[in-house]
Amino acid sequence: MSQLRQCDASNLMDRMGKAPFVPTEIHVCTVTDKRGAFGILSLQTTEGRVDVALDRQTADAIINAINAIRSKLELVESR
Repeated sequence: MSQLRQCDASNLMDRMGKAPFVPTEIHVCTVTDKRGAFGILSLQTTEGRVDVALDRQTADAIINAINAIRSKLELVESR
């Protein structure tokens, strides 16, 4: 089960040793195999491509994470 956890932004770049990837393109597709359907989220970034396979539960978790980010960005932008 995918879970939404808060990250500690104050030390994020210290842990990674570099800045997070910056998406420059986003592509999506759906694939079906013998295990069922799943989605592919493909992010072209400044450092290369990142492909992520998503089942329904993981896609829902990512939507929740993006909504949490949006809420925080709206708070910052409204100041």
